[in-house]
Amino acid sequence: MSTATRRGILVNPYLRMNNEMVEQIHRGSMELLQNPGVEVWNEEAAALYDRGGAAVSRRGENGAWWVKIPEKMVRDALEAAPRRVVLGARNPENALVLDGAEPRVFFGTGSETNFILTTRAEKFVSREDPSRERVFPLHGKKRGTLEDLCRAARLGEQLEHLDFFIRPVNIQDDDITEHNKDVNKFFACLDNMTKHVMAGLTELEQMDNVVHMAEIVAGSAGELRRNPVISFITCLTKSPLQLVDDATRKMLAAVERGLPVVLSSSPQGGSSAPVAEAGMVVQINAEILAAVVLSQLARPGAPVIYGSVPVRARMDNLHDMYGAPEFNQYNVDCVQMARYYGLPVYSTGGVADAKVPGIQAAVEKFFSHLYVTMSGPHLLHYAFGLLEETQTFCFEQAVLDNEHIGMVKTVMEAPEIDPETINDNLEVIRKVMQSPHRLFARYARKRIHSGRLYMGYPFEGGEEYDETMLRAMEATEQLLAKPAPRLPEEVRQRVFDEVPGILDRLK
Repeated sequence: MSTATRRGILVNPYLRMNNEMVEQIHRGSMELLQNPGVEVWNEEAAALYDRGGAAVSRRGENGAWWVKIPEKMVRDALEAAPRRVVLGARNPENALVLDGAEPRVFFGTGSETNFILTTRAEKFVSREDPSRERVFPLHGKKRGTLEDLCRAARLGEQLEHLDFFIRPVNIQDDDITEHNKDVNKFFACLDNMTKHVMAGLTELEQMDNVVHMAEIVAGSAGELRRNPVISFITCLTKSPLQLVDDATRKMLAAVERGLPVVLSSSPQGGSSAPVAEAGMVVQINAEILAAVVLSQLARPGAPVIYGSVPVRARMDNLHDMYGAPEFNQYNVDCVQMARYYGLPVYSTGGVADAKVPGIQAAVEKFFSHLYVTMSGPHLLHYAFGLLEETQTFCFEQAVLDNEHIGMVKTVMEAPEIDPETINDNLEVIRKVMQSPHRLFARYARKRIHSGRLYMGYPFEGGEEYDETMLRAMEATEQLLAKPAPRLPEEVRQRVFDEVPGILDRLK
């Protein structure tokens, strides 16, 4: 693995909870893992827990096992789990190093949205003044396709602040089936970008095909373990406190193959978890720790990531609510718990409940783009292009989000304060005070030329409505016009020859 990797942004983490609160959350989670314990729907997982020292009992006729996990098992698992996980990339300079002791933040996409928000510009004429014409962006929705996923990956390659890629589009073409979906979505991502690719599996039976594809891309099976160009997300928890069969089998299969795995839990405050902050965090922490224990029982030292995706329910319709302040509180707390355990953490931010780009979307997204980033998660997913509670992906919104994240990174940069810098600036101030104009403009040139001075919002609008969106549309078209960083032809041919199910039209 190259020593040159993506830098992300190293933060001085904001701590929402004090040490005693963190300990109280930990103790509450340990109590939950003992009483009531975890309901496990996978026989292999129940057997692993049993051999590891948990109290396992069959629960009546419903086919599940009750598993009560002692704190010692949790401590042993945390000791075995790596503090440092590497997510590789086709271009090794795009690799990510996740260190549980270092709050370095990387930003990525996320959610497998069902819809694409399309945007087009249309001219309108004022009824009152026919000589007055204006161009407005108009939005529509359509089902996501394989071509949309390829375009999203191409766009992600060009977005400076996008560090890793999770398919933001659910491919729903007529020729996509449950059996060929996984190989096509992974290939579409790997063939259109050189950054790290992360996704869940639709079918466990496709695991070997997907892994073999990644081995071809990486160069060999050994190279894939050294430079894991893909990783997996497994939401094995069904809140509250249940490990489901299908996702558990997928997690165990990924762990067996030695590839990084996000152990994700996504309880909804007010429906599948308490709405109160303390109750939510105690529960999701217990759910993720139960998965960490299982992963390390299956393969000690397996590279896993603490995957916190807590959301809040809208109490009128029980939809997910990402624009609520509580959503951010839950996520910041979970990041702090992962750091307490020394685990790399995958967190959530940058989603809007708004259905279209605009003021509501900007406000809702900026809340978590900034606030959750301040807490120092290693992976901040959902950060690009998501609208309508993760139901919709918008290319133009992703371009806007890229610039907003750049602004957040600037805000979070460490201050440059040291004796040399202070002395240099004292000298500048003295020189300006001796000049007739008393202006510092000439001394700003060096910083301007370095590219480190914020020069203004790149989509700044004028006096007309929605000029910002029109400029974002132009920027999106320009980025998508750039050529895709295709895999080398010999690699592509091997993938087509050796991995069944990839559609011919991707050639």
